[in-house]
Amino acid sequence: MELETLDILQNMVSTSMQRAINNYQPKEWLSLKEGASYAGVSYNTFLKFRVMGLKVTEIDGIKRVSKSTIDSFFHQHSF
Repeated sequence: MELETLDILQNMVSTSMQRAINNYQPKEWLSLKEGASYAGVSYNTFLKFRVMGLKVTEIDGIKRVSKSTIDSFFHQHSF
């Protein structure tokens, strides 16, 4: 390939990557399945955490848990 073509391709890739980085919004509220994955445990273990006091928000049957709540739960149960 010609040097000019490579420069154009490199510029396009760089621009696309920068747009993706700028548009990235980390997700704070997770489904219970996503929460289990975030916590690094099985879904069933995650449900046990709920019994142990992990706070879950439910609106019109939709359950969500925040990453910060999961982090706090782990800190509270650390020794």
